[in-house]
Amino acid sequence: MSGERRGGGWALALLASTQLLLIMDTAIVNVALHSIGDDLGVGSAALSWVANAYLIAFGGLLLLAGRAADLLGHRRLFAGGLSLLGGASAVGALAQSAGVLVAARAVQGAGAALAAASAFALLLLLFPEGSGRHRALGVFAAMGGLGGVSGTVMGGVLTDLLGWRSTFWLNVGLVLLMAPAALRLLGPGRRAPVAGFDLGGAVTATGGLGLVAYALVDRSLLAGAAGLALLGLFAVLETRPQALRLGRAGGTPVARPLVPPALAKRRNLRLANGLSALAQTALFPMFFLVSLYLQSVLGYTPLGGGLGLLPLSLAVVAVAPQTGRLIGRLGLPRTTTLGFALLCGGMLWLALGLSADGTFSGTVLAPSLVLGVALPLVVVTTNVAATAEAAPEETGLASGLVNTSQQFGSVLGLAVLVAVADAVTGTDATAPAQTTGFRAALLVGAAFAASAALLSLRLRPPSPALGPAATPREDRVVGDPR
Repeated sequence: MSGERRGGGWALALLASTQLLLIMDTAIVNVALHSIGDDLGVGSAALSWVANAYLIAFGGLLLLAGRAADLLGHRRLFAGGLSLLGGASAVGALAQSAGVLVAARAVQGAGAALAAASAFALLLLLFPEGSGRHRALGVFAAMGGLGGVSGTVMGGVLTDLLGWRSTFWLNVGLVLLMAPAALRLLGPGRRAPVAGFDLGGAVTATGGLGLVAYALVDRSLLAGAAGLALLGLFAVLETRPQALRLGRAGGTPVARPLVPPALAKRRNLRLANGLSALAQTALFPMFFLVSLYLQSVLGYTPLGGGLGLLPLSLAVVAVAPQTGRLIGRLGLPRTTTLGFALLCGGMLWLALGLSADGTFSGTVLAPSLVLGVALPLVVVTTNVAATAEAAPEETGLASGLVNTSQQFGSVLGLAVLVAVADAVTGTDATAPAQTTGFRAALLVGAAFAASAALLSLRLRPPSPALGPAATPREDRVVGDPR
């Protein structure tokens, strides 16, 4: 094995560890919320913002973070994002008030956006389109599945033994290991020219996405309308640069728009990002609803509820590395459709099998294994489709787009499915009523998955990436990422 391939393997391990860290962090903090409220003396409204501040900053900045990585250097933004995440985690660990903690969580979200978009772009540069990239994306998917469960388990253990502040110190320790490793494994990098930065696009896209994220987590119609208005203005700015561009004087278009019009016209890219969002609209709230069912209906502890998702996560870890081989045999469109069909079937099976007197082995285990097979199929295939045609100078933007789609799918799905469960359950807190609410929510999630399965039939095999991205260039990451 060559030195470059060994370096590429270590770089992939680092990037996959970042995926594990970001997902694990969210799960850990969710487990620790009750202890945080007791210690700081705050109620559920303030506690919700400990989670929401992170989600809003993360979702709002992903697109800008991806484009900034293309312009300023992927390795530089990756290490900077990790450092920002670690510093904000230290502030959160020392916080003596809810306000300071919420502010720290918002900065954590900003650092996570920089790290996530840059890590995904670095993976695209390290592994050109083909079986190698498919395997690498499978590793990412496996780490995502493992991160949710390990975060739930570690959150319970750390909070019980060392207190909630230890969950933030864990981030600091991991960043102290990973940021120096990024500087060593990913090479020196170079600053790309930034002439004509798209200021108008950056402001309207970031503000619009942030407000939409706020509207989804806080159910604010006013914020949602303002966010959609800003996103509409962003679309106008990107499609009519001569008249409205704010990035350069004299009314001339900037050299580097946030989303180049030619990129937005790619049919596969638009469809793949929509499918990515639909996948997370069904998947993300499913984890939440199953954990709630195990705890509130079957009487599991929070730690037990997290461990109940372990078989699903083990299925993800087993199947994800094989997804590339399946794509090679069936083709990308058929594998995508198969994944969404399994996702729909698994959610239907789970929903219809729920009962107030059910058991984990009889009610949850079998359908959760089907969902564990479906998850890497839909995540890997939609990521492949969304990034296959990206040239090297577009990798950050492509990663920012697909990450944004997934994040907003997660937030939208959680908001919609929890609202459905609450509406059906009403004020009746009995186990049968809660079970009926969870069933209704999962059936809506299955409908999202079925819609995605039908849409995936329109997916076409991606064209090769334009320019140098079509040829192997591992040295662009292991030595000179941009």
